[in-house]
Amino acid sequence: MFEKTTWIKLPRNVLVGHGVLDDLGEAVGELYLTGRPLIVTSPTPNDIAGDRVRAQFDDPATAVVKEASFEAVEELTETAEAVDPGYLIALGGGKPIDIAKMAADHLGVGFVSVPTVASHDGIVSGRSSIPEGDTRHSVAADPPLAVVADTTLIAEAPWRLTTAGCADIISNYTAVKDWRLARRLRNVEYSEYAGALSEMTAELLVENADMIRPGLEESAWVVVKALVSSGVAMSIAGSSRPASGAEHLISHQLDRSAPGRALHGHQVGVASIMTEYLHSGENGEWAAIRDALAELDAPTTAAELGIDDAELIAALTSAHEIRDRYTILQGGINEAAAIEVATATGVIDG
Repeated sequence: MFEKTTWIKLPRNVLVGHGVLDDLGEAVGELYLTGRPLIVTSPTPNDIAGDRVRAQFDDPATAVVKEASFEAVEELTETAEAVDPGYLIALGGGKPIDIAKMAADHLGVGFVSVPTVASHDGIVSGRSSIPEGDTRHSVAADPPLAVVADTTLIAEAPWRLTTAGCADIISNYTAVKDWRLARRLRNVEYSEYAGALSEMTAELLVENADMIRPGLEESAWVVVKALVSSGVAMSIAGSSRPASGAEHLISHQLDRSAPGRALHGHQVGVASIMTEYLHSGENGEWAAIRDALAELDAPTTAAELGIDDAELIAALTSAHEIRDRYTILQGGINEAAAIEVATATGVIDG
């Protein structure tokens, strides 16, 4: 007897394009939310766009966060309980969006995502990434009720943040390969729809990397739509599998051993060069991934990440210990093999 069910939670409104920040009030109005909004932001986006957001709402409250941590989530939750908002608006990059996402979940209210940078797919996904000590936790939460991404603002953001978002998307390519491998060898549940959407999104960025350039709204448009697609793939799957495989495990280990050296997207991008090599060998697609990252001015080597060769090899050999998720690194890779992979792909010097 067939008893399978699924519950796919997606944003109701996704508004992307030139000047759409000024349509935020209208987009929120279509959600029929009640109560005052609490705008959750960080210092820079608050300076850049905070007043434009506040001007569109009656009696908005604002909370400015300075770091992503579980303590920050608790503090925001306490602030929100005093304000008693009907919903949250997350304005900015990863910190305010991840914190607002978790706080909204704790409070039992919805939130609206208003990214000012395109550095990761958390702008639309139902997961928050929160650091704690020498590790980083991926925490499930509801996705935003709406996403309003103004390409004017995003095109003006630091280019390295955009390239990190691109690299994060490109790494989906190997994440899906890990997911399929887990399906074949461990009978892990696999969604053809989510896998195909995630893989297609990564392939489109690889194939069009030469068209993505700093300061161009057209480029911001392409990257944001790719990030939205990646987030939707995770919502369809009900997990981070479409966008997180061995390359993310390697990145998490680098967060532990070399915290703050490189952006998350850049780390998973470099890691995906190596994991693709492990999947398909010297004649596989690893060179296409490397070349696409290089075309985007994203790092392709440990040195460009600011990571020592030894630190990278240590992360590669221990990444399988991070969590119980079947990937190409299942059971681990020894130091000699790790050096060979990193050298063959040019991630470290031979």
